[in-house]
Amino acid sequence: MARKLRQCLYGVTYYTHSRCIELRPLMKNKIMKELMLNVLRMALERYSFELIGYSIMDNHFNFYIRTLNGGESISRIMQFIKSQFSRRYNRMMNRTGPFWNERFSDLITELAKDPRRTFFDTIMKICINPVLSLKNPNPREYPYSSYRCYVDPHYTPPVKITLHHFFMILGDTFDERAGRLYEYERSYRLRLSHT
Repeated sequence: MARKLRQCLYGVTYYTHSRCIELRPLMKNKIMKELMLNVLRMALERYSFELIGYSIMDNHFNFYIRTLNGGESISRIMQFIKSQFSRRYNRMMNRTGPFWNERFSDLITELAKDPRRTFFDTIMKICINPVLSLKNPNPREYPYSSYRCYVDPHYTPPVKITLHHFFMILGDTFDERAGRLYEYERSYRLRLSHT
């Protein structure tokens, strides 16, 4: 069966996800997570796109990427990130062969039935991931997630994050926006506890 063609649109926000080969925890240690942050920095320097959010876990990553008009396609950006990471990982670990389990999956926020709710659900999914995997009970303290960028105006992230438009219209001040995001986090966690 032929693979579904990927929609490569510009000026939209993609939630992307990819898992390590055989779902193994190949990014479990700090060195590998730092390597992924370094590759993200390289991609941001090389290509024109906005990184809206991320979470780097032991056996997968979640990225929220906004493509830009006149910039590169999501396929080009993700191909660079995944190939650069796997090449460096294989060299460091003296191994050969594929690193990733499959093509990256994606969801375009703006094409969802309710784009705003989809955005906040996805940001929560990315940021609550470390809580669900028992990595950290507080999503704001997990060092390999961008959540703190959305709730702490004084935080300097290890990689450039562009706050999404849907977050920016939550209020007139950062504190007001962060407060509304906290409310959304509470309701999201409540929904999770009932599933």
